[in-house]
Amino acid sequence: MKKYLDSLYKKYHKKYSSGDPVWILHGLKQEDIEISAFITSCYCYGRVGAICNFISKFLDITGNKVYEFTSNYSERKDKKFIDELKYRFNSADDFSILLSRIRNILIKHGSLENYFIKGYSESHVNVLPALKEFSSAFRCGSSDPFSFGYLVPDVNAGSACKRLNLFLRWMIRKDNIDFGLWKGADTSKLIMPLDTHVFRVSRMLSLSIRKSCDMKFAEEITEKLKKFDPCDPVKYDFALCHIGIEGELLG
Repeated sequence: MKKYLDSLYKKYHKKYSSGDPVWILHGLKQEDIEISAFITSCYCYGRVGAICNFISKFLDITGNKVYEFTSNYSERKDKKFIDELKYRFNSADDFSILLSRIRNILIKHGSLENYFIKGYSESHVNVLPALKEFSSAFRCGSSDPFSFGYLVPDVNAGSACKRLNLFLRWMIRKDNIDFGLWKGADTSKLIMPLDTHVFRVSRMLSLSIRKSCDMKFAEEITEKLKKFDPCDPVKYDFALCHIGIEGELLG
């Protein structure tokens, strides 16, 4: 199986071959990529084209100066600029809350990485403890609308948290697609970004027999994939995504 998955990784893990909308962020400055990538991951549900359209509009509003806009964001003076930025379940009010929470982290810690690393330890099996602390900074408002909770899931609830793990993949891994901007965390600690397609394929490959598409399933298949690459198991995300798509069949 390793040879088969490695061949798919080499075939598909190339710049602009990605089904993720992350490719539109290449070319931005490093400080802008981090914030843009996090926002993109939060909105990474639905059609890729619609996600890219949403993010492109935001980049245009900020003049590609995402860090500057977000770190100085004020709902009172700036919300008027994003009032048209609605996406499926999420309103402009949701987006305003998200920007405000990111701003608070930037003011206190300077970057999202600095805040994430506070909860990270090489002694942990994976990034889950750090991810729990990281997500809690966004889910701190008792009066937040229900729809806002969809942007940043409650990691403690046990869901797969695909979008958060996808963001970490973008930030910690380094290749033609993933940016590898965060140097303080190791790729071996990442957890597979799990969606229903990867869930189905993983069961077909007997990477797990669990029946729930949740965080425990994501952790289990990540541990299985470490047998193929202990330093970078999440690189197989693309291989699993393309099995059953574009004519690729199970090996």
